[in-house]
Amino acid sequence: MINIKLTEYRVVAVFEALKGIMVLMVASAFIELLYPDAQHAAEELVRHFHLNPASHYPRIFLEAASHLSNIRLLAISLGAVAYAAVRFVEAYGLWRGRNWARILGLIGAALYIPLELFELAKRISGAGLTVLLVNLLILTVLWRGSVK
Repeated sequence: MINIKLTEYRVVAVFEALKGIMVLMVASAFIELLYPDAQHAAEELVRHFHLNPASHYPRIFLEAASHLSNIRLLAISLGAVAYAAVRFVEAYGLWRGRNWARILGLIGAALYIPLELFELAKRISGAGLTVLLVNLLILTVLWRGSVK
């Protein structure tokens, strides 16, 4: 019985690790697509309108563009890294059969259920149903008790 549970937990661990990897990949692509070089784009815009970048207003615009993108990039990056770190820690714990990881997984999966139900109430979709069913399956596997 313990080996079956550990195997099930390891399947969940791989899934959680893949979610962490996927979030890092999507965040990286998102950052590159939206902000390849925000300051360079702002400088090009100033040049396009034949403005002097050393003048007061163009300088304010360039400064704001560089700081705004840095704040957004930082927020996106930190959010993605934090989410991925939680997924990786959970995956490690589940792989090793740790009870704390099972509890973390239960909390993590349970937090999404109301959101998924809310989204499905607005519009039923195959993707939404799949995500709900996968989370319910994870909850079922982790709910059955501790490994040790």
